Amino acid sequence: MNYTLAPLVLIVFSLLLVLIGAWILLRQKWVLQWLKGTAGLLLVVLAIYMSVFALNLYGYKEYAQEVSVATVSFRESGDQSFIATVTRTDGSSEEFRLKGDQWQLDARIIKWKMPFSLLGLKPGYQLDRMQGRYYALEDERSRDRTVYSLHRDPVGLDVWLLAKKGWGLIIDARYGSAAYLPMADGALFEVTVAPTGLVARPMNGSAQKAIAGWD
Repeated sequence: MNYTLAPLVLIVFSLLLVLIGAWILLRQKWVLQWLKGTAGLLLVVLAIYMSVFALNLYGYKEYAQEVSVATVSFRESGDQSFIATVTRTDGSSEEFRLKGDQWQLDARIIKWKMPFSLLGLKPGYQLDRMQGRYYALEDERSRDRTVYSLHRDPVGLDVWLLAKKGWGLIIDARYGSAAYLPMADGALFEVTVAPTGLVARPMNGSAQKAIAGWD
């Protein structure tokens, strides 16, 4: 089961829960009225949660092993200022003006809980943030910071954030972050996602030279 089919299955299942919950609530013969009413309401709430979760899934991509998620290139635009171009695997790209000496790309990662993991559903990721950082602590404290959001706006509740706080009924959630790497004019990096998180690797001489200069 992939991430295209999974939301449809969850939506169908949530509709069934709504019908069952409505049937319990609307029955004329009320035996153990409070228990039945509570059960019906819980089913409706669960159905709403699963519907919202299914819609949120469309922002994620599955992965089983290490796969490429984006390339990041840089061109210098001033003193400790760079234009970063993030190109995703679907060919779309965005530009960001980063302040500082280093950069980092973050992703939201989800992992399915039992029994859903038994259905063959793989972990998923969604790019979350692009940010710059100064190498000198004094600059980091006093100069402008640049952080940009990359993730898709959640529909309704942010189920990833709820899961991160321990309220995930279906998934476990965590951050995946590439290590901070230096920015340099003309540098090109590839970012991949693996079970341990994001990994960034130099793809040309400018990137390799920048990394060597920080060692």
